[in-house]
Amino acid sequence: MQPDLQGGPEGLRVAVVGGGSWGTTLANLLAEKGLRVELWVFEPEVAEQIRTLRENRLFLPGVALAPNLNATTNLPQAVADKELVVVVVPSHVLRATTAAMAGALGPSAFVVSASKGIENRTYLTMTGVLRETLGLSDLRLGVLSGPSFAAEVARRMPTTVTVASRNPELARQVQAIFATPFFRVYTHADVTGVELGGSVKNVIAIAAGIVDGLGFGLNTRAALITRGMTEIRRLGIRLGANPRTFTGLAGYGDLILTCTGNLSRNHTLGYRIGRGERLAALLAGTRSVAEGVHTSESVYNLSRQLGVEMPICHQTYRILYEELPPKEALFQLMSRNLKAELDDE
Repeated sequence: MQPDLQGGPEGLRVAVVGGGSWGTTLANLLAEKGLRVELWVFEPEVAEQIRTLRENRLFLPGVALAPNLNATTNLPQAVADKELVVVVVPSHVLRATTAAMAGALGPSAFVVSASKGIENRTYLTMTGVLRETLGLSDLRLGVLSGPSFAAEVARRMPTTVTVASRNPELARQVQAIFATPFFRVYTHADVTGVELGGSVKNVIAIAAGIVDGLGFGLNTRAALITRGMTEIRRLGIRLGANPRTFTGLAGYGDLILTCTGNLSRNHTLGYRIGRGERLAALLAGTRSVAEGVHTSESVYNLSRQLGVEMPICHQTYRILYEELPPKEALFQLMSRNLKAELDDE
């Protein structure tokens, strides 16, 4: 079955599931292109703000939202009869959220994940979870990823991303639907690599924030980013990804942005840990999600299960979950046995 999403701005029916900063930004981008977009949000106060003030003051303050973007807290109603559904919820609630909408999803709907993470315990990427909860084949699934802070996209700053699908026609059509003069979209066939790049980079970004918080310099950050990508690539190759994917937007592009940008929630969390704050207090004090915290646990357990060497990710996990002092973690990394730089692969 081939996708048919070319009904034009007037005819295409779109739902975006998730009213955080990224979900609201993507919904508004599509609405500004002339599509009627239904945005499902969890918080009733956010839905009310969007309907009455045309603004998401909790997650995307200061951005005026298009009049043809409708917000609702009724999930089945949001996705019913839609041709394209974009899922943008935190990884740890993706399973429950999408299971709740499964019965209302139309038989010809196509689903694009803009969520980033690896599920705890199952070690599934987000499209893997969607396959289970929605009963979809790979031909009806895609993933949108790349270096893209929501606040900058919402303000029309030039941004490039990639949409990956095992159905090339779906990828091309989603590319056309999202593309604007400030939001350039490429297509990709390596769903596994694109999802892993977008997920594991959040763990490395926490580590980058920690070393910045400890007061180390640009040398340290550059080393961490480079060796962090080596770890992402190792896991990707083990899981069947194309190594070239990690040189692109969903690889180095997203990694560099998240490890260096002051808008990165994961880097900010790591920075505050490096300055001495405790993870529990940081998580209790925010409604935004730093995906790297959950993904760190998945990567730690999955890499050990597969026998993939990922020392930076392992030390980040130990800092977050075992209260290993950050300086001790860095010392252990720097004092490991010496070796050749390049892996054998």
